[in-house]
Amino acid sequence: MKFRWSPKSFSQRSKASGANSPPLEVLQQFKSSDFTDQQEYATWQKRNLKILEAGLLLHPHIPLPSSNPSSQRLKQIIQNALQNPIETGKNNESMQSHPYPPGQLESCHWADGFPLNLRLYEILLEAILDGTDESSIIEEVDEVMELVKKTWGILGINQMLHNICFTWVLFNRFVGTGQTDNDLLYAADCQLVEVAKDAKSTKDGSYGKILNQTLSSILGWAEKRLLAYHDTFDKGNINSMQSIVSLGVSAAKIFFFGTGGYY
Repeated sequence: MKFRWSPKSFSQRSKASGANSPPLEVLQQFKSSDFTDQQEYATWQKRNLKILEAGLLLHPHIPLPSSNPSSQRLKQIIQNALQNPIETGKNNESMQSHPYPPGQLESCHWADGFPLNLRLYEILLEAILDGTDESSIIEEVDEVMELVKKTWGILGINQMLHNICFTWVLFNRFVGTGQTDNDLLYAADCQLVEVAKDAKSTKDGSYGKILNQTLSSILGWAEKRLLAYHDTFDKGNINSMQSIVSLGVSAAKIFFFGTGGYY
């Protein structure tokens, strides 16, 4: 990523902004003209918006009722911005008209806990996916993965959590990009081999909860596609049926037989 800024200027501006969450603060400081590549700007903005959503809406330190106007408005803005990037920057008119300014989010409390850490780690893992071709993995995957793994001590991640998070990132990207790239589905299925080994070797309840939630989502998706196979498959994507069956069977084996009944 290439953009024009200095740590000193960011520190000075962030102190003056009074923002109440890290990604909100970052979004307020930089605008599209600070980046030399607009695709990088869009990717950067989406990443920070996802973190903002996770910290303020999905896993807040103090939960807000779903009817809260601030959370509802912020949710809508984030969803819209994830589809079409908006201009950011503290003094930008669009930022002032949206619920980003700190004064309008006083009732929202930044998250402090493990669910957010997992979400942050998933977002970091998404860095291995090509920003210009969302169904591909970058060539520098090994180098980037080594950098991502350096956050384990900070976020409380271990190899088992990494394996299940990586599986989910691959699967979720396949679903989110039109379910056309079997390589992503195959990679997720291969990663489940490691997950199966982990599930048999631990009795950790927290891990088991994450595992079950992830496997349930994968199983539900696979079952829905296979039961409606007449609508799901055609000549253009029939080859994906085998991959979906394999993924579903792998997930089912772990879910029903691979946990030793501990979860």
